[in-house]
Amino acid sequence: MEFHSGFVAVIGKPNVGKSTLINAIIGKKVSIVSPKPQTTRNKILGVWNSPNTQVVFVDTPGIHTGPTVLDKYMEKSVESATQDINLLLYVIDGSKPFSNNELKLLEDYTNNSYPVFAVVNKIDLTNYEKLFPELEKLNKIEKLKEVFCISALNSKNLEPLKENIKKYMTDDIEYFSKDEITDKSFGFMVAEAIREKMLWLLSDEVPHGVGVVVDEMEENEKFTQISATIFCEKPSHKNIIVGAGGQMLKEIGKSSRLAIEKFLGKKVNLSLWVKVKEDWRNREGILGNIGYSIDEL
Repeated sequence: MEFHSGFVAVIGKPNVGKSTLINAIIGKKVSIVSPKPQTTRNKILGVWNSPNTQVVFVDTPGIHTGPTVLDKYMEKSVESATQDINLLLYVIDGSKPFSNNELKLLEDYTNNSYPVFAVVNKIDLTNYEKLFPELEKLNKIEKLKEVFCISALNSKNLEPLKENIKKYMTDDIEYFSKDEITDKSFGFMVAEAIREKMLWLLSDEVPHGVGVVVDEMEENEKFTQISATIFCEKPSHKNIIVGAGGQMLKEIGKSSRLAIEKFLGKKVNLSLWVKVKEDWRNREGILGNIGYSIDEL
């Protein structure tokens, strides 16, 4: 059989399950997941290797607009993710009615040169009676190639989607080796693991304005020593992140360490520091560092 490959952009509003979908297809975690919107800040390439096919997924921040430097950075990530792709997956939250604005945006994407699939996610949170009228709306979009109803969280109905994605892979280049699942460095993945645990553990107590910089990673035969700094915008946020007697920071450190050990495959000693940098999301210098180790800059 001939080898085929290609790039697939995954687009959608915040918190519709784009990262969960990519993780489910690849079978390993390459992008963080949390109940808060705008979790993904950078384009993250997830690589799915199957016999004779390589699919490179470009995960993007949720489609939104905002006034800060971080918002503009995320908007550019969405725009650049749709350049030179073989296919676009537009992910929709199937547990909610489809808004006219979202349907118009989806239709606009179908007017480009690449084919578009509508992926209706979270069908485990609804029923056929509620979902059917919404699917009728999608049927009115003439240039839409396919519609798939799935639950990324439960891996329900993923196989038909995966098989149809393969059909649109027309390149013949092996862009990544077969053991690679992402283009991101260990430093980036470590920072994202820490940020994910914060988003879960802090719930709604702290806004989305936290960033993580990995300051140091040093390996020896027994373990990896990691030092990282958490940036927040206000002293009150720092107090919440640290918690009474440092308890919350200890919990963030423990959960992060276990997640990092899982994908590094070895023991980890993790040191976390919390610093207040007011309005860091409007500081391009800091923004450029978020998620990356210092020695990579």
